[in-house]
Amino acid sequence: MRAWAYFIAITSGIIHKVRKHPASISPEPRVYCSNHHSYLDILLPYLVIPHYFIFLGKREIQNAPLFNIFFKGMNILVDRKSNIDSHKAFTRAGEEIEKGRSIFIFPEGGIMSRDHFLHGFKNGAFRLAIEKQVPIVPITYKNNFRLLQTGSFLMADARPGISHVVVHEPISTKGMSMEDLVSLKERCHAVISNELMNKG
Repeated sequence: MRAWAYFIAITSGIIHKVRKHPASISPEPRVYCSNHHSYLDILLPYLVIPHYFIFLGKREIQNAPLFNIFFKGMNILVDRKSNIDSHKAFTRAGEEIEKGRSIFIFPEGGIMSRDHFLHGFKNGAFRLAIEKQVPIVPITYKNNFRLLQTGSFLMADARPGISHVVVHEPISTKGMSMEDLVSLKERCHAVISNELMNKG
């Protein structure tokens, strides 16, 4: 998957520039979550995170040319309209964390509209992190929507350029319970939202 990511980035003229907190990346299991406004958001984690991780994403991604290769076999696809399928997917994600693997989730629930604002987060990523007592690592993609627009993939506007990525300080969930879920979700949302508003 990492080889495919490098190939697509190089042939598309995409260069990634990353700012990382020293403790953000670790081989220990954690839940990574980011804003999601472009198909590039699927490719970049393989260039940013050097350790093995598993995506949890919408089943519809199977229909996206090129990017669907990242969801064949080793990642978790979920039909968000099905409560049973969602439960099975999150159960499997929990099992992967217990095996020492990290999970990557887009907590907005999918690629958001063209307004490029950060939308509300769903509970899944934060429930998972609390249940398994692993850190949440917020990631901000500052300008991917400018390099590859949303909408129909083959009809989207695209251009080469530099993708600016910020990998933030991990948020510990040690000792948290489900009573802390909303505050954890709001804290992570604020970290990403503030970075998106930061023009630096």
